[in-house]
Amino acid sequence: MSRLSSVATAGKRLVFGRPFRTDRVGKTMLPKRLALPVFASDAISSVAYAPEAIFIMLSLAGAAAVGLAPWLAVVVVAVLLIVVASYRQVIYAYPGGGGDYEVARRNLGPLAGQVTGAALLVDYVLTVAVSISAAVANLGSVVPFVSRYSVVFSVVAIVLLTAVNLRGVRDSGRTFAGPIYFFIASIAVMIVWGLVQWAFLGVDLQAESAGLRFDSDAAEQSRFALAFLVLRAFASGSAALSGVEAVGHGVPMFRKPRARNAALTLSLIGGLTATLFLGLVALAEITGATMSDTPTVLVGAGEDYHQKTLIVQLADAVFAGMPWITGVIVAGTGLILVLAANTAFNGSPILASVLARDKYLPNQLSNRGDRLTYSNGIIGLAVFSVLVTVLVQAQVSTLIQLYVVGVFTSFTLGQWGMVRHWTGELAEITVRRRRRRLYRARAINALGFACTSVVLVIVIITKFTAGAWLVIVIMALLVFVMRAVSRHYSQMSTRLRESEKRPVLPSRIHCIVLVSNASLPTLRAIAYARATRPDYLEAVTVSVDVAATKALVTAWEEKRPKIPLKVIEAPYRDINTPVIDYIRRVRADNPRDVVALYIPEYVEDNWWERALHNQSARRLSRKLLHEPGVMITSVPWQMSGLEGSERDDVPGGAASPANQSAAEENP
Repeated sequence: MSRLSSVATAGKRLVFGRPFRTDRVGKTMLPKRLALPVFASDAISSVAYAPEAIFIMLSLAGAAAVGLAPWLAVVVVAVLLIVVASYRQVIYAYPGGGGDYEVARRNLGPLAGQVTGAALLVDYVLTVAVSISAAVANLGSVVPFVSRYSVVFSVVAIVLLTAVNLRGVRDSGRTFAGPIYFFIASIAVMIVWGLVQWAFLGVDLQAESAGLRFDSDAAEQSRFALAFLVLRAFASGSAALSGVEAVGHGVPMFRKPRARNAALTLSLIGGLTATLFLGLVALAEITGATMSDTPTVLVGAGEDYHQKTLIVQLADAVFAGMPWITGVIVAGTGLILVLAANTAFNGSPILASVLARDKYLPNQLSNRGDRLTYSNGIIGLAVFSVLVTVLVQAQVSTLIQLYVVGVFTSFTLGQWGMVRHWTGELAEITVRRRRRRLYRARAINALGFACTSVVLVIVIITKFTAGAWLVIVIMALLVFVMRAVSRHYSQMSTRLRESEKRPVLPSRIHCIVLVSNASLPTLRAIAYARATRPDYLEAVTVSVDVAATKALVTAWEEKRPKIPLKVIEAPYRDINTPVIDYIRRVRADNPRDVVALYIPEYVEDNWWERALHNQSARRLSRKLLHEPGVMITSVPWQMSGLEGSERDDVPGGAASPANQSAAEENP
């Protein structure tokens, strides 16, 4: 192994850790205490921006519409709990993972499965891009330097998150457990303490924006516009549901009993998300927090007014006089927004491996890496997330418009697939007790389908011109790619299927040794070729320089290898084309013969030595791979073999006259 390779391996071990044995895959499974932070970060982090999104969207319709925020929050939470209950049925029905994709593929057909898979892959990429960009934006509001280089900081954050996940799921679970549990605890303490002050201590909690009012003229809307904005606010608040599906896709990562542990974890995630979401909306109503996408419409704001995020305003109101607590909460919020992308890094590679298993994506995505993670899927997710982040310049306002379409597409198809699944089960089962359980499960999934389909229609209508159309186009392109990949693998399988007839053996073997000089590597290649006992053996050289060719012919006569040397002219100094043309002529004269080409090839000891050789042997080998009836054998010659101590070890005896004579006596 070269020094460069050794250094690269050492660096890889330092960053990603030592490789795990395959039989340790069971030990990398997640207990519930680590599974919760691994899968909860996306759903839990949504409470940092989903309530604020509702208030900002309603502000466009005026103060009267803002009063609808608590009711919209209740509806969002109701849908969230219905979806959680529906996904518990998915976990028990399909404990092998795959989630919505597996459900749709098995019950609705391959096309529905491909659409679902495409929707989820897009959503995972956007989850990473949105979460990281939002975290950098929050940090940039405090540190202007970060704001100026938001794209660079976003890319660096994605790379670091990728490295952590490549170390393995247990390591990533330990890394993220502390920050996520801290965020949950800090927000819960803020909500409880705020409600205690308001309900029992009689404290008048006031957000810094409580005294601001909406400009009635600017906020005046028609009934149709009001209804549209309310629906759009609901669609924005539905971002709180993103991440719920990740548990259904990641069931294989749980310890046994996998289904029960995954279902319990999903229930905890749903309960925590709903509690924090409602608590923040309630505090916003109590403190009179006023949020607007355009603060200039707020009466009394002033030209220099800087609107703080909803969580910052609530923390300032609840912990008045204790700014350090507000700083801690803000730090925890920014950190969990970074870690929210971790849900995608755990769910997306598993989904990609399932798609690869079904021949919809390249097979490499189903292979585990050194740390028993689906490392190719992790790297692929990171690459596309970086690409999206760079293309939109880490603008959260642009990314958020694309965020919900994919996840509700998968929700809807998955729930309809589960209804079909339970209907099929009911047709086969006659035991009354089991049928009652199946009826209950089908009713839950039917309710989930009704809710998610309505939300999907609302999301598409209200966000179509804001970017939903782009997500739909990308999903269509992904489906096209999946079908093309599936068609390729299907055609390849058909071509490689074993025929009932026995394979026809070649009539003869025409062996060619490619020669550029009469050195030891060439003589060893001849010795190897002789050892195969071909029907015909010849040496071929390409004449680029007349003087060099004459010198080779003279040396060949002196070495007396007793095989003919054929000289092929190359008037345009191209070596590969004359060799390929000659092999084609040999094949045309004897179509049933096989041409076996032996190519002496130097193997350099150090990376920098490769630049000193033209690598023509490798280029010729790659071109000949497409020629039918041609077998290519590379005869490597390690550069250390040029030392005298190793010459006697050359098979065929090219180093000494005795060994050379022995080689020449072989037929």
